[in-house]
Amino acid sequence: MKLKELVILLKNATAMGTTKALAECGQLADQISKAEAYRLYGRGSVDRWISEGLIKPSATIGKNPSKCLDREKVEAVAASSNRKTYLPVAER
Repeated sequence: MKLKELVILLKNATAMGTTKALAECGQLADQISKAEAYRLYGRGSVDRWISEGLIKPSATIGKNPSKCLDREKVEAVAASSNRKTYLPVAER
């Protein structure tokens, strides 16, 4: 195993462990708003994932109904997405 691969594995394990620990303590919500997903992963990516059916928004109940996304599903799709490595259209 190369050093670069080991670094990537450790980074992913650390991120997953941190997320799991925060969720178990109640410090991390199960769902995130669409706006928060836009800030974290970019509007184009989130909208594409929704249109492709990879994630499905659900409405919250209350005075201000808003669209929410399952945090775990969004993070899983974001981790498996390799489009961040693609060149912009101008550079192709």
